[in-house]
Amino acid sequence: MPGLSDWIEQMLAESSGKNGTGVLPVIVERIGAPLAGKSLNVSFAGNCDLVVEGELGAQFIFWEWVTALLCHTLNVDPFNQPDVVRSKEKTSLLLEQWNGNLPPLQCDQSEGSVEIFGNALGISETLTDCIDSLNDDGYLCVMAYLDSTVNVELGELRQILAEKCASPVSFGWGPRSLHSTGQFHKGGPANGIFLQITAEPSVDVAIPGQMFSFHTLIMAQALGDAEILAERNQKVIRLHLKDRYAGISEILAAARAII
Repeated sequence: MPGLSDWIEQMLAESSGKNGTGVLPVIVERIGAPLAGKSLNVSFAGNCDLVVEGELGAQFIFWEWVTALLCHTLNVDPFNQPDVVRSKEKTSLLLEQWNGNLPPLQCDQSEGSVEIFGNALGISETLTDCIDSLNDDGYLCVMAYLDSTVNVELGELRQILAEKCASPVSFGWGPRSLHSTGQFHKGGPANGIFLQITAEPSVDVAIPGQMFSFHTLIMAQALGDAEILAERNQKVIRLHLKDRYAGISEILAAARAII
């Protein structure tokens, strides 16, 4: 059922992740894919802790019930999304401060086609530092502000890092993730390490009726979210690709090189 996992992820994370509590769903590539840490493995078919079988409509009803019961147990309002609103407000504030133009951003380190923000180490060392910084009950979240249909190979990064890590590793495409797992990241337990991946556009496009482009908007969304996460004392590292295809290859190679 393509897309069903994304829908479940959004509903569970956005509904439960607030007041310092919540449940983080992690979508994996296949049954048996690496998923470290304490977790309940659920699939629609196959050998897992829990197998949920049923037609599409039945899946909708089942997971809506799961979400409602989970939020009742956690004593949170499933329809409240205060931190999603905060992200929108922060994005608008940055766009206003920038006067519609993305300002020059000075990286802390550069390696190949990748600029590194928030860490003065190389790519592989930066990824290792993210893993080493995790608490016992923490998780590593990769947020890729790229094209999920064109840059699909970057999705391999979750599995590679999960094989190197003793904690759960999640992956989301931005800015979509801001409206799903983003509520959990900023409203749930403050125990995440966040790896943002942004990139230069091959062609930037102006937004009709606005004074900023799509690239500037996406960067404001990424940097605004990073500021809110940092306000919760959560570590945020950003890898910026000067060349998308070369940068993705370099990041994947660096991740595989982690011992």
